[in-house]
Amino acid sequence: MKIDLTGKNALVTGSTRGIGRGIAEAFAQSGARVAVVGRDLQRAEEAASAVGNNAAGFAADVGDTAAIAKLVGDVEKAFGSIDILVNNAGITRDNLVMRLKDEDWDAVQNANLRGAFAAIRAVSRGMMKKRSGRIINIASIVGLIGNKGQANYAASKAGLIALTKSVAKELGSRNILVNAVAPGFIETEMTAAMTQEARDALGQQIALERLGSVQDVAAMVAFLASDLASYITGQVFVVDGGMVM
Repeated sequence: MKIDLTGKNALVTGSTRGIGRGIAEAFAQSGARVAVVGRDLQRAEEAASAVGNNAAGFAADVGDTAAIAKLVGDVEKAFGSIDILVNNAGITRDNLVMRLKDEDWDAVQNANLRGAFAAIRAVSRGMMKKRSGRIINIASIVGLIGNKGQANYAASKAGLIALTKSVAKELGSRNILVNAVAPGFIETEMTAAMTQEARDALGQQIALERLGSVQDVAAMVAFLASDLASYITGQVFVVDGGMVM
C-alpha cells in the first residue's frame, strides 16, 4: 500500500539537512505540506525550496521554549493546522563524563529533550481539538544502550523515549498517536567524516554490515505518520540494520 499524506500539514524540526531533510522530502513526496525548520531562516527557506512547492521554511532555536511556541503558532497560522510533528532537531557535545561541563550537559538536554517537550506541548492543544494527530520523536540507539563519551546525549535520547511513552498514554484517548524512531548509524554529514577504519569497525557490529541511509529512517517515519499506522502508539522503532538486537 502506498503512503498517502495528502491534505496533511507536517512540522519537522532540524530539517534543513540529514535525517530531518530526508523526512521532509518523504512527507512532501507523499502529498503533505511541510514546515522545514532550521536555526537560520535563509537556510530553511532554501531547503524548503529544494523539498518542493508544498514546503515552507521557518526558523527557530529548539533550545528556546518560547521560540518553539512561536514557531508552532506561525506554522498553524500559515498552514491552518499541524497534523504531524516530528521532533528531529538535536545536537551533540561529546566528552567523557569526568570532563563534561555543565553547559554542555544543559545545551544537549535543552535542544534534544526540552525542545521536543515544548513542541509537543505547543501542538497538543490543536491536535486535541481536532481529535487527531501524529507525533514522532527521533531518538537514537544510544538512548537504548548508552555510549562512551556521550552520557549527555544518551540521557537526552533515553528521556525522549520515556517522554514518548508518557505522552502517548496522555493523548491516546484523543486519537493522537505518539511514537519514537531510534536510528543506528546513518550515512549523514556527521558519519561522512569518519575514517574508513572506523566505518569498517562499525560494519562488523551491524548484521547488515553497512550503515543505513536517510531514506531508511524517513520511510519508517512516513509510515508512522500515515493512516497505515493508525493502531500504533507508545512504541520505539529501531532502524539500525540489526546492530542492537
